[in-house]
Amino acid sequence: MSKPTSAATTPTPVLSLGPIVLPAPGRAVELQVRVSAPVTGSGLPVLLLSHGHGRSNHLSSLNGYAPLANYFAAHGFVVIQPTHLDSKTLTLGPDAPDAPLFLKSRAQDMTRILDQLDVIERAVVGLAGRLDRSRVAVMGHSLGGHTASLLLGARYKDSHGTEVNLHEPRIQAGVLLAAPGRGGDALSRFAAENYPFFSTIDFSRMATPALVVAGDKDDSPHLTVAGPSWHADPYFLAPGPKSLITLFDAGHGLGGVSGYDVAETTDENPERVAAVQRLTWAYLRTALHPADPAWQEAQAALMGAAHPLGRVESK
Repeated sequence: MSKPTSAATTPTPVLSLGPIVLPAPGRAVELQVRVSAPVTGSGLPVLLLSHGHGRSNHLSSLNGYAPLANYFAAHGFVVIQPTHLDSKTLTLGPDAPDAPLFLKSRAQDMTRILDQLDVIERAVVGLAGRLDRSRVAVMGHSLGGHTASLLLGARYKDSHGTEVNLHEPRIQAGVLLAAPGRGGDALSRFAAENYPFFSTIDFSRMATPALVVAGDKDDSPHLTVAGPSWHADPYFLAPGPKSLITLFDAGHGLGGVSGYDVAETTDENPERVAAVQRLTWAYLRTALHPADPAWQEAQAALMGAAHPLGRVESK
């Protein structure tokens, strides 16, 4: 794919199709995905987008996260969004294997997608032959950020004390948006009692390049007593290369990335969402095309603004 020097400012019309049903032997239900792609262009990198575990029925499904899916598709990515088993649209009971958050299944959904890119290409008219399968990234928000961290190399222990390794080597870079942090004394009592796997999360082998995005007002008291800095743990506790964006005055919704005009976004801010779009796109653009200066330029624009919306650090 040639370098699109104006890609960040000249969006392309987007074709979005869903649900596409993928065979998933052993899964509680078949895997449904939405695919969003630019109507033109070839050599398109793939972005796997993992939804959070929110209160809404449809934001936590293939129908959510339109501000991110549409932006990335309009700027040269093929975005694939699964409906994970924890989605309220599926209403699976608490006795289902891996319930209630389906951590292992969530990561396996992404591997299933990469295994079936041929099926996806055939299902979307005009997409065949346009994917660059050598360039794959993952992005996730909230619990989706945890899913992304597992695919990038983080590990945890299941209820039997067995280490779970779901690293996906075909993924070359990732973005973690408001993702969970460390366990131990950082967890709230509720999290420790109801989500004990958070106590065992290990970022020390999350070696794949990644960008961590955290809001400095994202307290998440139901999960952590460590305050907003908890969401920066995947940056500080993982080996490099990593970058961290701390967004000023941002809560868990990071301005509203999960959908347009979402009532549960307590920090709604279109300018902040636009910054998340630009910065995360630029990071992944350069991560997948190292000669492209998009990430360096985006950082300079952020830090050079009269009133920066955040700060960046890297290691």
